[in-house]
Amino acid sequence: MASDPPGPSRKEKLQQSDSTKSLVAKLKEEFIKPVTKDNILYHYLPLHGVICYSAMSVNVMNPSLFSECCPKKDITNFLLFGSVGGVALYAYKRPHLQNLELLPRTTYSAFGAVMFTFGSVLIWAVMRSVVPENAFVGSAIGLLSAAGLVKCGSSYCNAIDQQVPSLDNEQPD
Repeated sequence: MASDPPGPSRKEKLQQSDSTKSLVAKLKEEFIKPVTKDNILYHYLPLHGVICYSAMSVNVMNPSLFSECCPKKDITNFLLFGSVGGVALYAYKRPHLQNLELLPRTTYSAFGAVMFTFGSVLIWAVMRSVVPENAFVGSAIGLLSAAGLVKCGSSYCNAIDQQVPSLDNEQPD
């Protein structure tokens, strides 16, 4: 009669629990901030923008998914405005724009947000024409490409921020 292999020891379970707690603590520290005007404008609304952006990638790559639960025009506009607004607020708060007057700072933030979002929609539309017609594959490629584009955009902003001599490589919260 074969016996079951031994499971993790108590010490291993505690270490796994500690690593999980540290991951949860890191996520909480990164995403949960006190509710202040600045945090709402420059943390929570940009996070909402990332969620809208990700959902928009799925909507473009797999349009039938959202059409079953929402009117297409309404959901597309909601996701588009949420994405543009979130990216614009993220860009507006970046250190490399801090010394600009209000009008150019707002204009550059809005321009960057519109170009990033509409450029992404164009990329997804082209990708959709070459990706096999499979709902899961289209959705997965949309989400993965959205994550990659967001990472690339935030890394690009960090690189620009580091070029400003007076900032001493500070990163925004």
